[in-house]
Amino acid sequence: MLETAIAFSRYLTALLFGVAVAVSFAGMERTRRNHLALGCLTILLFLLQILCLRAWGMDRTVKLYPLLSHLPVAIFIMMYLKRSWLIAFVSMFVSFLCCHPPRWIGTVAGEAFDRASMDHIGYIAAAVLMYHFLQKYVVESVRHLMERSVKSCLLFGSMPAFYYLFDYAAIVYTDVMYSGARAAVQFMPFVTSTFYFAFALLYYAETQKQANIQIERDVLDLQLRQAQTEFASLRQMQQNSETYRHDLRHHFAFLQGLALEERTEEIKEYLRMAQSDMDEITPKRFCENETVNLILSAFSAKAKQAEILLTIDAKLPDALTFSDTELCSLLSNALENAIQATETIADSKDRNIRLRLYSKNQKLCIDIRNRYQNEPIFHKGLPISKEQGHGFGTKSVAHIVEKHGGVFQFSARDGWFIFQATA
Repeated sequence: MLETAIAFSRYLTALLFGVAVAVSFAGMERTRRNHLALGCLTILLFLLQILCLRAWGMDRTVKLYPLLSHLPVAIFIMMYLKRSWLIAFVSMFVSFLCCHPPRWIGTVAGEAFDRASMDHIGYIAAAVLMYHFLQKYVVESVRHLMERSVKSCLLFGSMPAFYYLFDYAAIVYTDVMYSGARAAVQFMPFVTSTFYFAFALLYYAETQKQANIQIERDVLDLQLRQAQTEFASLRQMQQNSETYRHDLRHHFAFLQGLALEERTEEIKEYLRMAQSDMDEITPKRFCENETVNLILSAFSAKAKQAEILLTIDAKLPDALTFSDTELCSLLSNALENAIQATETIADSKDRNIRLRLYSKNQKLCIDIRNRYQNEPIFHKGLPISKEQGHGFGTKSVAHIVEKHGGVFQFSARDGWFIFQATA
């Protein structure tokens, strides 16, 4: 009676261990509702397996175990936890692999004491310790690997999936593994080593790719913060202009004093200096949107300084779906790239940039064209720079346009580099 109770306890522990580890890898949160659902699933599967055991015996039940336990667990992860089928099956395969250390420890204990009950007790104790070890040191890392990307999940799950298939094909459904054939015995070590090196190489490449993506994200975030700073400077320039206009009465009083004294030359010089100061701090008005006016005013001055003819046709309403920071980053990056490409042209007469901004169906439409000296190179639709640390401006522009569900295109035609976007 005691032997039977221990055997059933081992059977229930094996089921509970496999299910609990699988859902942990799949990212199940530890809530009362989830624990209740997991308990109900485990009891249901246990009762189903007991019925099959009594009806068909141990041999057939073991062969049906993937349908009685593994497949339902994967379906539970997909349906209840709302995880992808890939994560569900990889979690199940990895949990199957985790069942082998307790199984081996139980086998060693059983052979050491020459008792089947010690095999079961050894398995139960090892499963409990193994579960706590996995929860503390392994689960979070495995979850991160699977959620990082589809490729990462495939790389991580390939070895457990292959071992699962090999175990059932060579041990459960046939006795190839125990036939004594050297090829069968050496096959699994060969495959294990192959998968190990393939995983190491491929995962290293995937890690590098993810690191590069993170670096690009960091640079884009930095550019956005820089855009915020630039926009704050433009706002300050606008406030200075308003302050200057507010102080006009003081200028008029001073000029009136000079006029009373008939100091004509000083009046002319003072007016010239005042006009120059006003031109420097007063944003030009291109359209109804004040943010766009500030940005275009700043780049109009930059183009003039670089001896570039910047033609602007802007017809935009006061309100746009873009935030001030996004507008600043979008237009600043696009115009900065246009100015950098144009100012390399030797003859200043050929330095031309044409900008057209308008709104259509409540969407912002941009068309920027500039002359260039060096033929642009494109990769995946984006112009790339040969200089280290460059090329993030176009990625920032693309990111902002795509964020608003828009489309964009970079092209070169008839000596003009063209950027067009609608968002």
